[in-house]
Amino acid sequence: MSVALLVVLAANGAIESSAVNRVAANSEAVEEVSVLGRQLNLNGEAISASQGEVGPTEIGAWPLIRTGDLMEFVPGMVATQHSGSGKANQYFLRGFNLDHGTDFATFVDGMPVNLRTHGHGQGYTDLNFVIPETVERLRYRKGPYHADVGDFSSAGSARFVIAETLNRGIAELAFGEHGYRRGVVADSVQTGSSDLLFAAEWQTYDGPWSDISEDVNKVNLLGKVASDLAGGRAHLTLMGYDNQWNSPDQIPARAVAQGIIDPYGSLDPSLGGDTRRYSLSGGWTGAFVGGELSVSAHAIDYDFNLWSNFTYQLEHPDSGDQFQQRDDRRIYGFAVAQQWQREAASWQLGVQGRRDDIDQVGLYHTAGREVLGTVREDRVMEDSLALFAINQYQWSDTLRSYVGLRYDHYEFDVNAGLAQNSGQRSDAKSSLKASLAWQPWPVSEFYLSYGQGLHSNDARGTVIQVDPVSGEPVAAVDPLVESRGYELGSRLFVTDQLHATLALWELDLDSELLFVGDAGNTEASRPSERRGAELGVYWFASERISAELEVSYTDAQFADRDAAGNEVPGSIPLVASAALNYQGDRGWFASVHLRHFGAYPLIEDRSVQSEGSSLVNVRMGRDFDNSWRLQLDLLNALDSGDHDVDYFYASRLPGEGAEGVEDIHYHIFEPRTLRASLRYSF
Repeated sequence: MSVALLVVLAANGAIESSAVNRVAANSEAVEEVSVLGRQLNLNGEAISASQGEVGPTEIGAWPLIRTGDLMEFVPGMVATQHSGSGKANQYFLRGFNLDHGTDFATFVDGMPVNLRTHGHGQGYTDLNFVIPETVERLRYRKGPYHADVGDFSSAGSARFVIAETLNRGIAELAFGEHGYRRGVVADSVQTGSSDLLFAAEWQTYDGPWSDISEDVNKVNLLGKVASDLAGGRAHLTLMGYDNQWNSPDQIPARAVAQGIIDPYGSLDPSLGGDTRRYSLSGGWTGAFVGGELSVSAHAIDYDFNLWSNFTYQLEHPDSGDQFQQRDDRRIYGFAVAQQWQREAASWQLGVQGRRDDIDQVGLYHTAGREVLGTVREDRVMEDSLALFAINQYQWSDTLRSYVGLRYDHYEFDVNAGLAQNSGQRSDAKSSLKASLAWQPWPVSEFYLSYGQGLHSNDARGTVIQVDPVSGEPVAAVDPLVESRGYELGSRLFVTDQLHATLALWELDLDSELLFVGDAGNTEASRPSERRGAELGVYWFASERISAELEVSYTDAQFADRDAAGNEVPGSIPLVASAALNYQGDRGWFASVHLRHFGAYPLIEDRSVQSEGSSLVNVRMGRDFDNSWRLQLDLLNALDSGDHDVDYFYASRLPGEGAEGVEDIHYHIFEPRTLRASLRYSF
């Protein structure tokens, strides 16, 4: 097993930040920092080169096609879509096809977004319930080097923090081609030591598809109250999300070549979904027993239905292969962490718990959204408890260390429709995280990082004995899959205006096991090794002009040898993004964002591969009288016909043989689209 080095020249962004000191009852000051732009200057506090923060100024500067595009503020992350706008995005990072979130942990105001044992895919991450205008900051950390996060974090993690207050209230209306309509209202009120934030979002969209209207109808509501309490700061957040849509799923290339449909067509116009998510969360942070205590808890009510058809008539020539995936659950969780600072050393001890009470997770054979038969239907209870301890020590003015230990314990209880697939199982893993940070000069800092991580497998796969489709015996999979990651990194300020990052890293997985919701069983993949390099260059030419370039390259291979080949399908080798931002006189502003990912293998021997794609989005507008803003977004500005995502598998069209035809199936970029918005700030 080889170890990669990561040299991260990393950057302090020309960010604006402000600090607010709140004095606790024991007269100790608790500092709260609000990041407005991109913060890469984490010298003296970061434990790896692959972490940073993004604030509302930068988030508001980039044009977003979908809410899930917020994830692309994580350097090297690609967020695509192969279905309707209401479904979770498809994510790619560090040579992982993360599907809808496996191996990347995401949190919103402390609540986990990843859904384990989900009806559609393990770790399903849907960010549509987030209103972008209310995000105060995004904290990202790539790699498994942090002990306060466990499941799904092998490739990294992201935490979205919802603001307690807004500088000004906003009311905005947006209109665009293909039936795009969006309205958002957000404001905050301060009374004494308490702050109340409220926001609402409504969106509709038909899409550019030739024979299907997405008919998106999305509603988001948010209320958050924060107040000084018992010598600390407390908050309570209520969120509600409801959405329904029709799905223009991926299509086979041969259907377009034969003229059966055009690139914006669909072979099953009855596909789509609906989902809702309601949550109540809260927390308190303040001085306690000579340190700082942070406690939080959350409760989530979630419901999901999705109708898909990827193979058309391969399995069911008469009725078709459409299927419904169902998920109905409640999630309960808590987190407690206590931190002490003593001269050169700091300690943090924490405990985290979560229960997924899944009333129904199912897979059904359907036609026209009508159920024809049940493939699998289960009730699942999945519990987890984690303990972690972190020590950071300042050995000298230039040398710091980080050591973290984590223990995760899981309990799975599956009550399956098929008795043989019911059962109970438990598993536990301990993991070590360690980093060294060396700052020989004020303008640079170097890091050596190591971490063990994990992702949990779908509970149904951990107790399964019989394939629900074929009736053949099936071997259960390991509940928890281990990973190991390594990095060597640096942050460097070339000048006050030019900062850069460079990284080399390695990540090994024991097995890329994944429950396949479309088939109702678990398929075991092989152990894998990923090595990569990442470069980031950030230029702050003046107060008006800034630019950035981020490039990452990954070599992903299966660690064993097999005649089928050693390439990991869906692993993108090259990802690049660039942005140019301008703030001019008399309120004028503009930004251009380019995202490119290169060709990637679709099967193990790379004989079939995606061609890659490039996408350019442009934003420009003007602020008037410090109250009105007119903004234009030109999405896919070059009208590229590249693909969001490609797959290779067998499907069957009318007139084809019973075995079907193996083919590339793709989802094309939406064509060049203009959207305009008018905002009033009050």
